[in-house]
Amino acid sequence: MSSAPLLLGAHVSTAGGVPEAPARAAALDATAMQMFTKMANRWAERDCENEECRLFHERLAATRVTATMAHDSYLINLASPDPTLRARSIASFVAELRRCRVLGLDYLVSHPGNFMDDRDAGIARNAEAISEALAEVEGPTILCLETTAGSGTALGASFEELAAIIDRVDAAHRGRVGVCVDTCHVYSAGYDLVNDYDGVLARLEDTLGLGRLHVMHLNDSKTPFASKRDRHELIAEGSLGEGPFRRIMTDERLARVPKVIETPKLDDATATDTRMLERLRSYAE
Repeated sequence: MSSAPLLLGAHVSTAGGVPEAPARAAALDATAMQMFTKMANRWAERDCENEECRLFHERLAATRVTATMAHDSYLINLASPDPTLRARSIASFVAELRRCRVLGLDYLVSHPGNFMDDRDAGIARNAEAISEALAEVEGPTILCLETTAGSGTALGASFEELAAIIDRVDAAHRGRVGVCVDTCHVYSAGYDLVNDYDGVLARLEDTLGLGRLHVMHLNDSKTPFASKRDRHELIAEGSLGEGPFRRIMTDERLARVPKVIETPKLDDATATDTRMLERLRSYAE
């Protein structure tokens, strides 16, 4: 087994304010943490004030969390052909990057946009918007484009498509762009982690390079293989089952990649997340 520290945690709530998130991660004995820095289903933007940032940093330092990430707003569509929506999306994305910078977050996870009209044009618009935003907000936060399940006009269901977006990002900022692989999404998109785990990892390596893989979302799937649907299930209780998660947790190539769960919370978020993380830790032993 690797001597690298296990970076494992969950998406935690920021109810009551961003400084409340570290304690929720600590309750899970997490070493990685994902959160929203604003309400994800509203356009309303906000700045992180000095006292808020101070409290967040102070409370985070009291935990075992060493890998931090935000997930951006679900409303953002950097690939939109509609000029009004695209401008609003870029402004929201820039605001998200600014919050990540002042909070000192390592990663920003973002769904590639929906192209709506033409796929290649959508890829170009997405890359152009990313370049514009990264040029406006400097800092160490790495943008991680998340794999998608492949429904509708969503971009990012294939490693090749993510590579195409990254390749079109301005070379001056391309080093700040990587990927987040979601196990539910890639399985739903047609990457068979159950029967061809090594083949999927080889394709990821060949297309993007494992060096671009900065974050993993560990989620089982409520729907069958290649369903094109994004429906998360508890670890080892969906169509992926236990096998792929055991492989991931013992794969030396992935040892240093932070892994977070976004599985259903059921009636008690802390209890359910704790059970899921203990299950994953047991696979690594």
